[in-house]
Amino acid sequence: MAKLGILVAVAVFLETVSATSLGVVYTEGGMVEGKNIRLGFRRHMDIFKGIPFADMPGRFEKPKRHPGWDGVLKTTEYRKRCLQVNMIMTDTRGSEDCLYLNVWVPHGGSVSTGLPVMVWIYGGGFLAGGSMGANFLDNYLYDGQEIADRGDVIVVTLGYRVGTLGFLSTGDSEIPGNFGLWDQHAAIAWVHRNIRSFGGDPDNITIFGESAGGASVSFQTLTPHNKGLFKRAISQSGVALCPWGINHNPRRLAEEIALKVHCPTDETMAACLKMTDPALLTLAGSLSIASSPDNPVVNNLALSPVIDGDFVPDEPHNLFHNAADIDYMAGINDMDGHLFTGLDVPSINSPLVDTPIDDMKRLLASYTKEQGKNGLDNAYSTYTSPWGSNPSRETIKKTVVEIGTDYIFLVPTQAALYLHASNASTGRTYSYLFSEPNRMGGIARPYPSWMGADHADDLQYMFGKPFTTPLGYWPRHRDVSRYMMAYWANFAKTGDPNKGLNVPATWPKFTSSGHQFLEINSDMNKNYVKQKMRLRYVHFWTSILPNLPVIASE
Repeated sequence: MAKLGILVAVAVFLETVSATSLGVVYTEGGMVEGKNIRLGFRRHMDIFKGIPFADMPGRFEKPKRHPGWDGVLKTTEYRKRCLQVNMIMTDTRGSEDCLYLNVWVPHGGSVSTGLPVMVWIYGGGFLAGGSMGANFLDNYLYDGQEIADRGDVIVVTLGYRVGTLGFLSTGDSEIPGNFGLWDQHAAIAWVHRNIRSFGGDPDNITIFGESAGGASVSFQTLTPHNKGLFKRAISQSGVALCPWGINHNPRRLAEEIALKVHCPTDETMAACLKMTDPALLTLAGSLSIASSPDNPVVNNLALSPVIDGDFVPDEPHNLFHNAADIDYMAGINDMDGHLFTGLDVPSINSPLVDTPIDDMKRLLASYTKEQGKNGLDNAYSTYTSPWGSNPSRETIKKTVVEIGTDYIFLVPTQAALYLHASNASTGRTYSYLFSEPNRMGGIARPYPSWMGADHADDLQYMFGKPFTTPLGYWPRHRDVSRYMMAYWANFAKTGDPNKGLNVPATWPKFTSSGHQFLEINSDMNKNYVKQKMRLRYVHFWTSILPNLPVIASE
């Protein structure tokens, strides 16, 4: 018995002595030292938080390389997020000094080399967000530990400028805009140049992101500036083709912001904006949440990328040839639009109150206003034709959510997948629909019982929260989390979501003829491979509506 005790002690001693760690890592800016944690028997992880990938950016300027530092930089704490409005838009948080990234490196019995790399770009409407995500009791949403450990991949999360400082544009060379996209590009380029020192493979980088981060990923695949920097990309609930993806009239917004901060709107406007207090500029770019069916929230998301002739040289739909060699996976949540339509038409969340059909019509009119009455009538008949003569209260509410989901997310994502597949040379294309019902749905909850997956519901599963905080979840949530992490990590490693970790169903490629997609939830099996996602509605928005004649008298 004593012998056994000694053997165990020796084994534990050897395990601690040989703790696999990168130790001090040499990067282009200088040496960095993170924190090494033990995950289990012969499993460790190095975590670096707050590595600078660029210098503190100049106001309304592209990011520049970091000048470097002397000695060893301790990288064990997240740095501040970029300057942005707070949740209720009454104040600002964060700092202008915010171009930092975080790295999670898993190790087995020996120090890792040649690992695939997954680079995360956060969402937040181009207005808010941070590389670490929301924090609940020191449990950060975008903590890369679970997916790095289970997927055996390096995870990187990056910071980029948002709001006025990230996306204001005067529509000319004075303040061209897209600074947040340039920041993301600088971080991706830094990873490509430096990740080998962390045990990563610079020729196997996948960028992934959600919402405005998903649209950002899409822009990064379409710009000519990223040739050869990454191999694959995943857009979750957001692509460059979304109606909120491009601001076609940035000058008007710049003038509105200038007036709010007491700058002139003449030729001295840009100079005045550059000298204005950054917190005031940021607050001036906050979003009006006072929405209605006639002024839906999505139409107020104006601080977004612009066609600048440089990073975004043309309309996004003309740039898909730049993504021909990139493997691309994109999808949405089945009720992605709920977060938005719930603000525009609040009655959809009250089970005991009717939602007036007139509210649904007003929302449709806002979405189809360029086609006038003709557009509205066609849209209305398209969405009400399955109703029958006496639609239930629930049917009307669900239809409002479907309209928002289709217009804001689903149709543009399907269009992006189609364009990617038809332009692809070596790049593969995959489509998914995430449909795990929202955890707040059901009895005596803030959400209706018919709720599917709301906007951002996928994030907790993708980052493995059902495993890090098991008390907050049921076993089925761990199932869907395991499936997602496996598909995503397999795709990052090989370009095929089926190869590697075990998955519950074989996910076929999306092709321009078959339009196959995978529905992802905790009950899934091989019958969850489907095709032609909401084809009738995709056809309406992409083909019928744009070609309707606008009646001249309007």
